Amino acid sequence: MISPWDRWFSTSCCLCCHVRTGTIILGVWYMLINAVVLLILLTALSDPDQYHLTSAELANDLDVMDDANMCIASAISLLMILICGMATYGAYKLRSAWIIPFFCYQIFDFALNTLVAVSIVVYPNTIQDYLQQLPENFPYKDEIAALSNVCLVLIVLLFIGCILAFKAYLIACVWNCYRYVTSRGSSEVLLYVTTNDTTVLLPPYDDGVGVPVKQGPPPYNTATA
Repeated sequence: MISPWDRWFSTSCCLCCHVRTGTIILGVWYMLINAVVLLILLTALSDPDQYHLTSAELANDLDVMDDANMCIASAISLLMILICGMATYGAYKLRSAWIIPFFCYQIFDFALNTLVAVSIVVYPNTIQDYLQQLPENFPYKDEIAALSNVCLVLIVLLFIGCILAFKAYLIACVWNCYRYVTSRGSSEVLLYVTTNDTTVLLPPYDDGVGVPVKQGPPPYNTATA
């Protein structure tokens, strides 16, 4: 009987490319996104007067908290670049252990988006509260706010459902890449062990020919005479 993991295992992903190639492309794409975010955050930290809120109602302690939040976001972006680089290197060099951190990040991100969808179902009024916090010049704010609460919930859930389906597909691609790299590495180890054992247990042909043949015991009549 085929297990569910083996039933969903495939070595190809979107655009008919190999899961190893898809994981490398995904890791590079995430690295570029986080590199852009890190560059923006570092630019904001280097020029606080241009990017901080300049409202007179803000106190100095809020500005300090804003700097702290940007430092934390910069550290998270740097960590994400490291994790994505490890996944790219692991898929390229066939190192399965290097792919695990990126796979765990995908699971964590999928769980967070699922919690957002559940919170919208449980507390549907949060959408209206979020719309009220948007700036006045936000495009189509009044038209969106005029929709019924049920319609807004269905639209948001449909949008989040599409995102979750896409993220689940990417998780499956990375998992299949991990299984492919693991199975490839285990097959190479078994081949090496088998070849090594054969070399040790079986002597060369010339040595086998030179071994003298052991003579059997003398016949029973000769021994009694």
